[in-house]
Amino acid sequence: MSEPILTPRLVVAGTDDAIAFYRKSLGAELLERHFDEGLGLVVHAALSIGEAVFALTEQSPASHNHAPGSLGGTPVIMQLMVDDPDAVAAAMVAVGAEVIFEIADRFYGRRDGRLRDPFGHVWILFKTLDS
Repeated sequence: MSEPILTPRLVVAGTDDAIAFYRKSLGAELLERHFDEGLGLVVHAALSIGEAVFALTEQSPASHNHAPGSLGGTPVIMQLMVDDPDAVAAAMVAVGAEVIFEIADRFYGRRDGRLRDPFGHVWILFKTLDS
């Protein structure tokens, strides 16, 4: 048996806009995109940031796919380790993300902060501080 693989799937309102946002702000690479003509929406898109892969799907109440805006927020936080959280945060803000907590050195040994992307998903950007 192969090792399990966990792939977060973010539900968004406007999958193609989300693909563009993640490509521009996080340097994500689009791996695949599947549009269902019958439903008239993107049912699956996969993106990678380095070796990390995540997926997107369009909100569809009929499929029980609810974007954060329809729920009053998101109960899930995406955490992304990067070399320069300040630069990544600036790139996200430049294309529509909102800062929740500024990037700063924290007492627990990390430089991190939180942002909300234009689709309602919350991201922690961080790097471990050298001792």
